[in-house]
Amino acid sequence: MKTKPREFKTEPEDTGTRADIFLAQNYPEFTRSSLERLFDDGYVTISKRAIKPSHKLIAGEKVSVDEKVLRKKPPAIKLPVIYEDEDVIVMDKPPGVLTHAKGALNLEATVASYIKDKITDPKLGGNRAGIIHRLDRATSGVIITAKNETAQRWLQKQFSTRKANKTYLAIVEGVPAQLEAIIDAPVERNPKRPQTFRVGGAGKPAQTRYRVLKKLNRPAPHQNLSGAVGNRIAKRQVLGAGSSNLYSLLELNPRTGRTHQLRVHLKYIGHPIVGDNVYGHGDDNMYLHAKSLEITLPGGQRKKFEARMPKIFKEIK
Repeated sequence: MKTKPREFKTEPEDTGTRADIFLAQNYPEFTRSSLERLFDDGYVTISKRAIKPSHKLIAGEKVSVDEKVLRKKPPAIKLPVIYEDEDVIVMDKPPGVLTHAKGALNLEATVASYIKDKITDPKLGGNRAGIIHRLDRATSGVIITAKNETAQRWLQKQFSTRKANKTYLAIVEGVPAQLEAIIDAPVERNPKRPQTFRVGGAGKPAQTRYRVLKKLNRPAPHQNLSGAVGNRIAKRQVLGAGSSNLYSLLELNPRTGRTHQLRVHLKYIGHPIVGDNVYGHGDDNMYLHAKSLEITLPGGQRKKFEARMPKIFKEIK
């Protein structure tokens, strides 16, 4: 059923206000950036003419908004479930899937959209309902979510008090000089690139324990390693860069949970994660996997959940 666009009449005090700011004021549940999609698709009009976000309003105008994008639901998605009970759902998140949308406007399938119909508590709402912790889009592996508010608080407290034990696997460039160590370096937002982070004195304390599990030799010329990773290795072979051990497989145990902590710390010690297009060298895949999570469930039972190493990790031997 087709619905009529919603109309907003501008008042004298709206004169000179940008159209995108005006819309954000009338749709407080959405971020200003998420509402940009309406302008991009021509869904915001005045007198049937599409306007730009920067359009300056005058009193008495009627701003018409086609809300179909705002009402659109993300596509259905199926995720591998490792464990489920009346309180929690534990999944093996594939790489490429977001944990949750950045704003209320969610046009992409996420972990949060997958669990939405499984949440049993009406108190949990919004685009992050049931989300306890986050894995980056390119990171795969174990993620735990809650079905009710009591379970959510119970699990979140364990993360905040460092009682949830997380283990990751990563393939990094080069081999650390110390085969086992703790990286103790504060992480702060990068003011020059606000969506990224860096090690800095003004940051929050962050500690990551790492252990080298295996030194990975460069593939022989006859091996068919696909994608950009193979291309970059081949290029290094031609240039004669480094020793025969170009990469190493690391086990990582973050003692804190800062955003991008593992990626920032590994860059800081000079061994960025292979495929990290923000803190290292971009590829089709980022070789970071949440291998296991040990946590106490709301019923009091301590459990350890594990996700198998992804196939892409086996490409580099």
